[in-house]
Amino acid sequence: MSPLASCPIACVPSRWGFFISAQSLFAALAFVLLAGCGPSANRYLLIESSLRAHDPKGADAVVQRTEKEYGEKGRVLYGMDRGMTLQLAGDYQQSNAVLEQAEEELDRLYTRKVRTETLAFMTNDTALPYEGDPYEQVLINVLKALNYALLGQWQDALVEARRIDHRLNVLSDRTQEKNVYRDDGFARYLGGILYESTGDMNNAFIAYRKAYETFNATRTWSHTAVPSQLREDLLRTAEAMQFTQELAEYRRLFSDIKWETSQSLRRLAQVVVISYNGRAPRKEDQFLDLPISLDALQLVLLNRGLSQMNRQSNRAVDTVLYGLNGRVVRVALPRLIPQKTQVPVDTVSFIPDNGTRVTVNT
Repeated sequence: MSPLASCPIACVPSRWGFFISAQSLFAALAFVLLAGCGPSANRYLLIESSLRAHDPKGADAVVQRTEKEYGEKGRVLYGMDRGMTLQLAGDYQQSNAVLEQAEEELDRLYTRKVRTETLAFMTNDTALPYEGDPYEQVLINVLKALNYALLGQWQDALVEARRIDHRLNVLSDRTQEKNVYRDDGFARYLGGILYESTGDMNNAFIAYRKAYETFNATRTWSHTAVPSQLREDLLRTAEAMQFTQELAEYRRLFSDIKWETSQSLRRLAQVVVISYNGRAPRKEDQFLDLPISLDALQLVLLNRGLSQMNRQSNRAVDTVLYGLNGRVVRVALPRLIPQKTQVPVDTVSFIPDNGTRVTVNT
């Protein structure tokens, strides 16, 4: 297995190393690709083709070449796409510069007027500038943190970890529904790793604990179990901080887990491998036609019947038709279509000084 981008870290915490591994048989764009036709669809087909050919620089060139196609409303999406392809190409510094611009644009869009939101409600989300979903916004800071770690800029990576923590805390406070994205186990886990790599065991323990709680709370709909390594991390950091009550509780919960103490790990190197092994879900519009009179209901049912008789649905025509009636509200809701990964296993090999290869399958 040949990673598209990898970089060992040799800096202040010299026993820690970060690698990014991107497999060849998948589209590595981490952000949701907007479904559609015309230039947008063609652009993503070209990006995916380049990534499949082990050519992340070619994929980045496609994004850069088609910047105008994103338009003013797609500045955030352009920044997210370009930041991802630049990271895959190994240009971590430029990736962060582009992602920083995307984050600044997000802050600007946060103050948009209610008038624009009302327009989108009556038509669809394309009336609004694209600002991404909460998980995409968190992912911007995740990618920036990884870039800084790969550059050996640990304090900057910790700044992103704190931004992740703040963003997720705000999201959790304002989102009351349980089975929706309101926290992120992986992002919390990454923050813990970054804190521990710089010797901040207290914040590392807090981040690991939040990650554990999040994985448990979301596993019914995310289908992601608690990583076994996270259990070891909780035991180790609880022991290091002499949190006797928490350590006893985790020992009870993880009675089958063998773990290295923080003191014993000081003699060992730590290698963190981040593997991109799948494609992001595809986002599509799902339209709901809401009649507010009996005549409008009959119109909606008639239109649906024509659609089922092999008539290609025309969103613009339908919208005009409903608009003339005046009693049908069309609402566009996003729908995510999962895309199966083509990467069954990720293999990482290490060759120490004695020349004996060590291979790990993930």
